[in-house]
Amino acid sequence: MKDYFQARVPAMNINNHLPVARPGLSFIIVPAALGLLSLALGWCVPTTIFFLAAAFSAWFFRDPERSTPPPGFGLAPADGRILKVEALETNPYIPGPATKVSIFMSPFNVHVNRIPLAGHLIKQTYFPGAFLNATLDKASDLNERNALVLDTTEGRVAVVQIAGLIARRIVSWVREGEALERGQRFGLIRFGSRVELYLPPGSEIMVAPGQKVSAGWSPVWRAPR
Repeated sequence: MKDYFQARVPAMNINNHLPVARPGLSFIIVPAALGLLSLALGWCVPTTIFFLAAAFSAWFFRDPERSTPPPGFGLAPADGRILKVEALETNPYIPGPATKVSIFMSPFNVHVNRIPLAGHLIKQTYFPGAFLNATLDKASDLNERNALVLDTTEGRVAVVQIAGLIARRIVSWVREGEALERGQRFGLIRFGSRVELYLPPGSEIMVAPGQKVSAGWSPVWRAPR
């Protein structure tokens, strides 16, 4: 399945330097061009619809620059709201117990995902699946998802992108074997979704359910002391 995922979503260097994520450009340019054509033809209603679609896409795919905070803690991989923090005896990505932190991304959040802690990407696995509401716990196991396992100085950490009810495309810009930096962009999920962290047991969790976080900026955990 990994070959299918990499063929479907080829890796790329995402040093963006644009106010929007590159995968969103076609969603902006096409309706904007159609809006201009409709305007030239004097079609008021289609013009309004196309320009609104272009404006929504530009806003949805926004990709603001963010300064990475000083080291000392792991960062949120996604913008959104903390759904759940739970201790697991086992998990499907890293052998043994882990602490799972789930983040829900609504269509109103920035959808570019960022690396929470510097390390080597030792494994990336794509799982085909359903498109259930991303707020449901069973979405973790049943929905389409892409899992990254990082080998960091604080142990192995898994970051899992999970498609949601509306999201139908997971995008990844990284490959196995790469050295990834804290706060680096690594992918996005289109139109509402969920991102989960699987952390070493005993990690000091710095967030709580209901809290809002920002990718590449908000502290989520730090190593046991």
